[in-house]
Amino acid sequence: MTLAEFISKVGLTFYPLVFLSILSIGTIMERVWFWSQVVFSEQQILSRIMDSALRDWNLAKETARKYRNHPLGRFLYTPLRLSHPSPEVFHLALESMADDELALMRRGDKILEAVIALSPLLGLLGTVLGLIRTLRNLRISDLGTDAASGVSTGIGEALFSTAFGLIVAIASLAFYRLFQGLWSNQVRVFRKAGSELEVIYRQHWSETDEENEPLTATIESPEIVDYEDE
Repeated sequence: MTLAEFISKVGLTFYPLVFLSILSIGTIMERVWFWSQVVFSEQQILSRIMDSALRDWNLAKETARKYRNHPLGRFLYTPLRLSHPSPEVFHLALESMADDELALMRRGDKILEAVIALSPLLGLLGTVLGLIRTLRNLRISDLGTDAASGVSTGIGEALFSTAFGLIVAIASLAFYRLFQGLWSNQVRVFRKAGSELEVIYRQHWSETDEENEPLTATIESPEIVDYEDE
């Protein structure tokens, strides 16, 4: 089957379906590249930052600075770059940065959702238009004659549009679910990493607070002498 024959069988909805398929493929390729960069290096980044935080808090800041091009590195570096924040401020910094990074990780989801929703509908529309075109000139008197022999062929050709739309939607849905699973895993990673870093910081904060606690001198009150008895 040539491309021209396929286009004639799919009908007018061929071009919108091709546009959606190209849009879906481009989004999928970009997301696959993004997630491959995130997943394959996050454990190494997490272990290095946590080990640095346990040994030296300033070293943890410098280590996280090196990984600012990675979502997990940016997430952990945000509270580390603050100057002696309170534990509450440290927690808020982690929480706000987690929301921003996790939202950026879902980039492309809306495009895939639109492709998944529109592709079957466009395919069905093409099939309906093909059936209308096939059955338009069919008369009841032609049933059972050679004139009706092409109706089944026309119906089969009209179903190509639905098949094309379903293929685009199913492929997009498979990758969409894969990206959703990876995103859910990142939520757990961010929550665990943030909690561990916050525990380490609270310990560091308490130790620093004890070292900087001012000494309080006790002043004894002077003895009161009663002169009336003398």
